[in-house]
Amino acid sequence: MPMDNLPTDGTPLASDPLTRAVLELDEYAAGLGWDQPSRLFALVDTARLRAEEPELAGQLGFDDSGQVASALTPVEQDELPTGAPLDEFLATIAWPEAVTGCAMTVERLMLPQSAEEAVPESLQREGAEDELAEWVAEHPERQEVRLTVAVLRDGTRESALRLRSKDDSTEVLTGAGLVPGLADALAATFEE
Repeated sequence: MPMDNLPTDGTPLASDPLTRAVLELDEYAAGLGWDQPSRLFALVDTARLRAEEPELAGQLGFDDSGQVASALTPVEQDELPTGAPLDEFLATIAWPEAVTGCAMTVERLMLPQSAEEAVPESLQREGAEDELAEWVAEHPERQEVRLTVAVLRDGTRESALRLRSKDDSTEVLTGAGLVPGLADALAATFEE
């Protein structure tokens, strides 16, 4: 592998293509800064993109000059509608056959387990989502996080979690089961 393709910012070199794609998207989102809207990406097979869409592959910088490209190329989709619940929006998506997978970056507030156990029962009932969100936003132990979640058509999943308080590529946590709800919603976009 040519040295110019190795990360120089401390980002771990991942061997799994989906993990690499998730980490690339996490770095992309990090470059945009915090307080950003959620972003949706199609994941396409880079080799297939080169073969079937050589002009587009050239525009993306994947030419035949020996450059090593990731196995998956993220393609950002149009801006997500504001105000619509994420699960409802994702339920409207159907990907064309050429899309191998999809990914999403979202920012959320997260509480430690001890604080989650202290959520008042009145805020855990259906219909109290706004009050619960306000309670979490005001909680002194809340953490701002950026979640990057990706799924492939075959059900393979990967996630990355970055805390705003530890906003460094060497502090990104990865794992297939970090955000199961969002992974399930993204996987559902491939169901017929």
